[in-house]
Amino acid sequence: MEAVIAIVALLFVLFVALGAYATVKVVGAAKRGVDRTITQARRTVEDHTLRAKSFAQLGPAGELAKLRLKLRTSMRATQDALHAGAADDESLKESLGLFQRLSAHGHELDGELRRLESEPDRATLAERLPGLRERTERITESADSLRWAARDRARRFADDDLDTLSAQIDVESGALRHWTKTEPIATPAPWPQASPADADADAGPEQQTWPETPRSRTAEEPTRPAITRPGPRPTYPWQKKPRPESTT
Repeated sequence: MEAVIAIVALLFVLFVALGAYATVKVVGAAKRGVDRTITQARRTVEDHTLRAKSFAQLGPAGELAKLRLKLRTSMRATQDALHAGAADDESLKESLGLFQRLSAHGHELDGELRRLESEPDRATLAERLPGLRERTERITESADSLRWAARDRARRFADDDLDTLSAQIDVESGALRHWTKTEPIATPAPWPQASPADADADAGPEQQTWPETPRSRTAEEPTRPAITRPGPRPTYPWQKKPRPESTT
């Protein structure tokens, strides 16, 4: 009886622990989802604010807003492209490492631009704008280069896969339509041409000359006698003339 109670108590403790673990996991996932939603909402609001400042404000303040908006847009697009491609292509993990190092410079520049938005000394701010613009261009060009390289690589793989798939489909389509293939017809032998002697219209109807065979040649040639007939014997002067036979 004590063993049964101990087993029941152990099962109860296990169920409570599993319930607590599941609750913590659910709460953590919900918290991460809320944090992600808040971050995205804050990012959207900040982007719209920067876009409004770049159009509404003039001078160094508007220029700073344009630089921040350009930097954030380029870095975010490159981050999304690399993360999406790394799930299918292991070669992009090295590119992700390079982008993380570039992101450190990007965050540093974005923080500096944000602090300079409230700078009251506009003259000093105008003097520093060329250097800030150059840094922004260098970072965004590097990010754009990584992003377009990843997209070109993905498109090349997609084109190669499409070419292979199209070739396989063509082969399968030809196999499915096997009844449309016609068997080659044997070409009959050509008729012999008429001989030049028989081509004359006055000679009668056209005749055809067949290829010469040993049998036909034997049939056309006259039969030669086996023994040659002897010719007349020559007459010499010393021979007597034959007497004519007299009749009585």
